[in-house]
Amino acid sequence: MSNNIKPLTLHAHVGGPNPFKVAILLEGLNIPYNVKIWDFGDASNGVKGPNFTKINENGRVPAIEDPNTGVVAWESAACVNYVLRKYDTSHKYGPGPSASDQDHVDFDKWTSFLISTLGPMQGQLNFFKHYNAEKNDDAVKRYTEQTYRCYMVLDAQVKKSDGKSILEGGYSAVDAHFYPWVASIGYGGLELSKYPNVQKWVSAIGERPEVKAAYEKIGKGEKVE
Repeated sequence: MSNNIKPLTLHAHVGGPNPFKVAILLEGLNIPYNVKIWDFGDASNGVKGPNFTKINENGRVPAIEDPNTGVVAWESAACVNYVLRKYDTSHKYGPGPSASDQDHVDFDKWTSFLISTLGPMQGQLNFFKHYNAEKNDDAVKRYTEQTYRCYMVLDAQVKKSDGKSILEGGYSAVDAHFYPWVASIGYGGLELSKYPNVQKWVSAIGERPEVKAAYEKIGKGEKVE
């Protein structure tokens, strides 16, 4: 990627999986970026505060600001899709114009499965495990079952590539979408022993240089005061 690119700003916090998706893709494409770490809450340095809601009205991370184009994006899928459209000109991590209709659909459907099903189920489990004011065993039971159901679906899919990637064609931005969620499954008290193909996949993806670099960079991000 050209050295003439001004660094993007990735807005993140260290307590959730979604900003890591974007960082993994930026690292893989060698796009320069800086990381700002926000707190929770509505203080001036919080994601619900007035400074951050000028960037994302919904008060959630990730968000990215691109000084090269003036684009501001939020929601992890929108951020990833923007980076792919603007900077992945060789279609290294997503289907290009020559890809088949099925290739495009497969990319979209597995991304959609993560952002509409697996992620929300696992996220709700984390909420009821750690943040709900009152104990709710029924909610924990439901979201545990639904999260494990999602991992059963995912396990069958990654088996097709022998645990190398989610799409059969090889590593893509879909893997970047899924990895931070799968890697944090223990936070909800779950484990992967019944899903050997997912275990193999998450171990392999976690060893990729861009994944390691993304976690290191967010871990050293500039804390907003």
